[in-house]
Amino acid sequence: MFSYETLPQPKTVLSAAASLAASALLLRTVASDLIPTEYFKTLFKRLSAQLTVVIEESDGLTPNQLFDAANLFLGSKLSPSTLRIKVSKPEKDDELTVTVDRNQPIIDVFQTVKCKWILQTEQVDVPANSTARSEIRFFELSFHKKHKETVLKKYLPFVLKKATEIKEDKKAVKLHTVDYQGTDYWGSVILNHPATFKTMAMDPDKKAELLDDLHMFISRKEYYKRVGKAWKRGYLFYGPPGTGKSSLVAAMANHLKFDVYDLDLREVQCNSDLRRLLIGTKNRSILVIEDIDCNIGVQINRESENKQAPNPNGDDDKITLSGLLNFVDGLWSSCGDERIIVFTTNHKERLDAALLRPGRMDVQVEMSYCSYGGFKVLASTYLQVKEEERADLFGEIEGLLNKVEVTPAEIAGELMKKREDVEMVIMNLIRWLQKKEEELMGTN
Repeated sequence: MFSYETLPQPKTVLSAAASLAASALLLRTVASDLIPTEYFKTLFKRLSAQLTVVIEESDGLTPNQLFDAANLFLGSKLSPSTLRIKVSKPEKDDELTVTVDRNQPIIDVFQTVKCKWILQTEQVDVPANSTARSEIRFFELSFHKKHKETVLKKYLPFVLKKATEIKEDKKAVKLHTVDYQGTDYWGSVILNHPATFKTMAMDPDKKAELLDDLHMFISRKEYYKRVGKAWKRGYLFYGPPGTGKSSLVAAMANHLKFDVYDLDLREVQCNSDLRRLLIGTKNRSILVIEDIDCNIGVQINRESENKQAPNPNGDDDKITLSGLLNFVDGLWSSCGDERIIVFTTNHKERLDAALLRPGRMDVQVEMSYCSYGGFKVLASTYLQVKEEERADLFGEIEGLLNKVEVTPAEIAGELMKKREDVEMVIMNLIRWLQKKEEELMGTN
């Protein structure tokens, strides 16, 4: 039978606890003297179910791409519990860059696998006069060891892919022009053109078809590899001046985050220079050759070119049609991936048929005069007014656009005239279109 009398006195309990604590402390001291601390650490790691992957900032003098990718990726994974973050603003970027700070655990779950990231630093000894960093940075990625294959073969490639997407999304699009004084023949500036597909005043169906084709192209890396073709796509934009060909190139660049290389063939001296310029372009870029019909040599056909007298100095003292074709789809065109080539012309009929075949100009987009659909885009963009708000006036404009040929640039010019009254702007546009109709009737 239980009795309080059988319990030991509190004084006895405290005495026993103190004796036990003293014995444990003595055992720990003896163990520390006889057994190295590293032994306990090693034993703990062997008994732990966790596996830790170390991702250093660099491998000697070579930057570690995975470290940079992880740093960028984890910046998008910060949680409300994160106490410290790092913020910077690159000179040529519009947005702030957010990354994780030291000793801040970041938890990410990938396919039910819990992954714990921590940015660590370690001091290293460097000579007093050395410019080397005295601190090295590395990520520790911890997870259950049974998920080793998933992390190494799926999760880390996923991190690399997502970091690339984040980087491209924040990328400032550049416009490159020929610069013979540079090391790679190209000079660049930031492309601040505001054109987007939303603001392009072109036929809605053509716009949708072009967007679908672009999305298909950028998603078919493995397909191009499987069929043995260079990962590139050729476009021809043709139509009268002022129909938005150059703006469409800018809209494509802004949509895809591709740099633009603007090439005027009249500035290129010979085929050899053409090849060097191509090699100097980067992946994920748009090469633009505007007004291709105005360039020497591309209007003639192959028969007339073949009939010309041979040049004793070879083909490299001028740009020839064959040199241009090799530039577009020959071996030199395979020096890179995910590239788009855009030709523009006001006169498609002047181009040599050899330039127009698939593989050189895969997609041909006619940039026509302003349609009613294009006007609705312009009205929404410039006046912030929609069809249902001015149905009667819009209907009159639709009828006039079916009779006269005016470019989107001309319509935009009328809509940009400084007037605060939207209805007055539209009425003046109607009067302007009516005048165009009268001029057309007078000429007939």
